[in-house]
Amino acid sequence: MIHNKTYNAMELETKHGTLIVEGPMQSEIIANLEFHEDLIAFRAPAQQHKAIIDIAKLPEGRIIIVRNEQKIVGYSTFLHPDPLERWSQGNMENLIELGAIEVIPTFRGTGVGKTLLRVSMMDDMMEDYITITTEYYWHWDLKGTGLNVWEYRKVMEKMMQAGGLEYFATDEPEISSHPANCLMAKIGSRVDVKSIQQFDQLRFMNRFMY
Repeated sequence: MIHNKTYNAMELETKHGTLIVEGPMQSEIIANLEFHEDLIAFRAPAQQHKAIIDIAKLPEGRIIIVRNEQKIVGYSTFLHPDPLERWSQGNMENLIELGAIEVIPTFRGTGVGKTLLRVSMMDDMMEDYITITTEYYWHWDLKGTGLNVWEYRKVMEKMMQAGGLEYFATDEPEISSHPANCLMAKIGSRVDVKSIQQFDQLRFMNRFMY
């Protein structure tokens, strides 16, 4: 499968300044931009900056960034699922995972997350993919937002729906371990029936286990 990447961008006006949401970005451009010190959800900012540069170098890797002038203040990552995850077991070239989405606290609540998802899906190539995201409540910033688990889940669902992702049932153990956890996915319009069936098999691998 040839992983074409077509650049798209949207401008977003907020009370804290104008943001550019753009991508997929080339690794060289990401490397030359500053990375905001408040992007700490997954690892230290310098390490996360390097991580998204490395993802952008992957054939399927897609990085959409939120830029305030020359500083990255948010991003989303798309790449093949981790080899240790269930979703990689089918070795599906056309299955891609929204691995991370992060925006600094200053710009939360301004529609940035939804815009990240919209720009991600503006590339026609995404119609060739099954795009998934796994949401686990223990990754959510409940303390920083002041939301409870169910309020945060509702916010996450609305954000993902902006990119066309919908709830899908699964028996994956970590997702099944708490009712707030969920699998969301978007099946592109050009995804073939065989791939959809393969995805269904990945979603329910324990149905015959007793």
